Formats: sequence, C-alpha cells, structure tokens
Amino acid sequence: MSDIQKWDVEDPKFWESEGKKIANRNLWISIPSLLCGFAVWLYWGIITIQMLNLGFPFAKSELFTLMAVAGLTGATLRIPSSFFIRLAGGRNTIVFTTALLMIPAIGAGIALQDKNTPLWVFQILALLSGFGGGNFASSMSNISFFFPKKQQGLALGLNAGLGNFGVTTMQILVPLAMTFGLFGGEPMELVNTSGTLIGKIPAGTDAWIHNAGYIWLLFLIPLAAAGWIGMNNIKASHVTPDLPSPVGSFSMISGMLLVGFVTAIFGLWLMLPEKVGGSGFGISKWIVLPIVIALTVFLLKLFPGKVKENLSRQYQIFNNTHTWVMSVIYTMTFGSFIGFAAGFGLSIKVIFGYQHVMVDGVMNHDIVNAAGPSALMYAWMGPFIGALIRPVGGWIADKMGGAKVTQICAVVMVASAVGVAHYMKLAYASATPQDYFVPFLVLFLILFAATGIGNGSTFRTISMVFNKEQAGPVLGWTSAVAAYGAFIIPKVLGEQIKLTTPENALYGFAVFYGVCIVINWWFYLRKSAEHHNP
Repeated sequence: MSDIQKWDVEDPKFWESEGKKIANRNLWISIPSLLCGFAVWLYWGIITIQMLNLGFPFAKSELFTLMAVAGLTGATLRIPSSFFIRLAGGRNTIVFTTALLMIPAIGAGIALQDKNTPLWVFQILALLSGFGGGNFASSMSNISFFFPKKQQGLALGLNAGLGNFGVTTMQILVPLAMTFGLFGGEPMELVNTSGTLIGKIPAGTDAWIHNAGYIWLLFLIPLAAAGWIGMNNIKASHVTPDLPSPVGSFSMISGMLLVGFVTAIFGLWLMLPEKVGGSGFGISKWIVLPIVIALTVFLLKLFPGKVKENLSRQYQIFNNTHTWVMSVIYTMTFGSFIGFAAGFGLSIKVIFGYQHVMVDGVMNHDIVNAAGPSALMYAWMGPFIGALIRPVGGWIADKMGGAKVTQICAVVMVASAVGVAHYMKLAYASATPQDYFVPFLVLFLILFAATGIGNGSTFRTISMVFNKEQAGPVLGWTSAVAAYGAFIIPKVLGEQIKLTTPENALYGFAVFYGVCIVINWWFYLRKSAEHHNP
C-alpha cells in the first residue's frame, strides 16, 4: 500500500470518507501479528511444563529461568520499540518485527528435538523470544495514530485484547500440536502425565515437543506478506514525517533492538546464579530492573543524526508526571495479566501436581500427585478471559471514564489476590492439594478478568490525558514498564515456591494493587484533579 501523506482522523469528514476504512484495515492486520508475538514470547511457560513431563534433565528452578529470560528481554525490547513508529513507519515496523519472530520459532523447533541440548541454548532462544514481547509497544503506538481519540478505547482494546489472545491461542495450540508429527522428526515418550484442552494424556504416549516452535511458521510467513501488502506508513508531521526507505527502517530497528538485547543480557547476568550462566552476584531484581531501564534509555540517546533528534523530541514524555503515574497503573493491569499468564501454568503444575507431605520430619514437595489437575488443561483459561474481556473494558471506559473503571477493577484485584493466596497456602501444605483447586481457579479467573477490564480502561485514560503526538510513545513506554511483570511475577512466584510460601507472592501483589488505588484516586478521581476521570 502507498504511504499516507495527510492524516487527520479528528476531522469527522476525513474520518468517514477515508480514515475509517484505512484504520480498520491496518487494525485487522495488526491484531493477528501481535497475537503471534505474544505466543512466541510466552510459549516457554507451556514448553517448560512439557519439558518436565518428558524428563528433560533440568531442575524446576532452571526451567523457571527460561520464562524469566524471555520476560525480561521482551519487556526491555519494548523500550526501543516504543519509538519505532515515528522513526521507521508503521508498516515497516510491523512487517519487520513480525518476520523476526521466525528466528526463535525455528530455533526452538530444532533445539527441542534433543534432550541433551544444553540449558544455555534454551536461554538464548528464550532471549530471542523477547522479539514478541517488544512488538506490543510498537503495535499499540501504531494503532493509536490511526483512530480518533473518542474511539481509541475500543480500538486499542481490540488490538491489545485480541492480540493478547496469542497467550491463550498458544496455550491451546502448543499442547495440541505436540500430539502428532506434523513437521516430522522423532517423537519423545512422556515420562509423566501430560494434557491438552480436552483431557489428560497418559505417561508413555509419544509427544512431538519441537512442534511448539515450528507451528508458528504457518502463521508468521503469511502475516509478514499481508502486512507488507495491506498496511500503511503515515508520513504526516505528528507520526513519521521523515520516513526512511524500508532497508533504512529495518537497519534502524535492528540497531535499537540490539541495545535492548545488550542491556537485558547485562541485567540477567547480574541477577542469575552462576550455575545457570549468571554472575552469581545475586543482585536484587528491584535494583537491576531500574538499571536496565535507565541504561537502555541512555544508550538509545547515543544514536547519531535524525534518530537522536527524533528520540530527544519523543523523550519529552518523561517530563510529564502523568507518564510515570500511568506507568504504575498500567503495570497493575497489564503487568499483572502478562505476569500471571506467564506463571499460571507452571504454578498449577508445581502446587497441585505434587503432594506436599512430611517425610522423616521434613516437608516434601517432590512426590507426583496422580490425582492433581493437568496444568495444560487449565492454564489457558485465565489469559483467555483476560484477553477476551479487554475490549469490553475499553468500551465501558469510553462510556464511564477510564479512571473510574480502573478503580473498580483495582478493588476486585486486591480481594481476589488475597483469596488466591489463601488457597495457595492451604494447597501447598496438603497431601491432597487438589481439594483446593476449584476455589483457587475461580478466584484466579476473577483476577484475570479484572486485569483485562482494567487494562482496557487504562488505554482510554492515556488517550485522553496526552496529546496526539505523545499518546503513541506513552502507550509504548507504559507497556514497556508494565511488561516487566512477565519477568517479575514468575520470578517472585518461583522464589516463594522455593521458600515454600507461594501465598506471600500474592499477598505482596495485593499490597501493590492497594497502592495503585490511592494513586489512581489522587491523580484522576479527586474532584480537584487536573484530569478528572478521563
């Protein structure tokens, strides 16, 4: 499609005569591209469960690091991705970043065919899966430019919500794809009971785990082609006035992504134990994450020429208090959704898939619970509900105001998180943890629903608080900060499970949600607030 020179969707005549058709076409190509991004980013949460079921020679704690690596990298790559649209154009960005997802997908397909593949290979592939995490920032920024403010709650909710279906799609499709030899290769025999959406799969059954990577090529190849043919770059002054050639755009994007990879690797090295390739320094994640974010922002400013000039202009969002306020609130909603989506399945496996009994006076958590639920049967439900309901959250916020909807969701999140913690505690001290699974699942699904509705409502708030030039970069930036939930939540859950107190993770999250209630009220619900219920 040709590049667009004039773009003024706030003009009703332009919107009805030209804008709506173009905007909708770009949106409906963007959504499945983003869906695949989420799928490739987070499929390690399902792959690691199957690696346990197939007897790969890694400890549970080592497998938790794969999701942590993907989570941290994907979040960090969102920082440069926040600024791609203005620098490289929407079509150029979406096509190239979608095509990059083929690299980790092919790599996973190869590496998973051999149980002797070393951990560091899987860590590199998890690192490259971060491409999918970064794509959200550029995708949301791009769509924000195509729609008028009064419709951005719904449009962004559709892009994010249906895009986030990549988590659910992956959690359903990957277990299914592993049950037959679609792409050839030798199967492996299940050591433990596995499962799919429709039921358990007994030990001794063949599984083609490498299909978890290859299956995404069936979607990525046609999507990259569809994006090139059907999407647009907007050359208007408030979007991409100095559009480079496609090759120039791809080179610029590659260089900025490389910065994100370097800082993410540095952060992981500081945090991870020496036995899994880290420094062994054990520096706290709460210290490392601000360092990674600040270092990424600083290094990006060192780019020469128009990139530096353009970034300096976009960096003006950091002078706006509401950028930081919305970063916190968006972390509460999207950060919780993506973090719980990343850790939900493995948490079910570890808490309910094993008996917790006293052996010689010591509590043992390694006895397989034959009566426990299959994580692969239930892991998809939470992300499915959270993603499905997100556009509804945007639509309600367009009617009621974003901050009011966010506040209601935050209260629900506090209550449901405390409830989940309670049943986690009971289950992790029981020889029959499955007795507590139903209330645990129901409360967790309520928590997922609240994150989805609240996520949709925050899009509305951002689109109303910021001007049309800043709204896109702010959406990208806040999503970058929030995406660290994909690292923090699995990491905290893993740490607390190791300490035999998984409930403390949920209690801590509930406290954070309480703080967000106060922040949201102060800035957006007080009668004297600068932006009242935007």
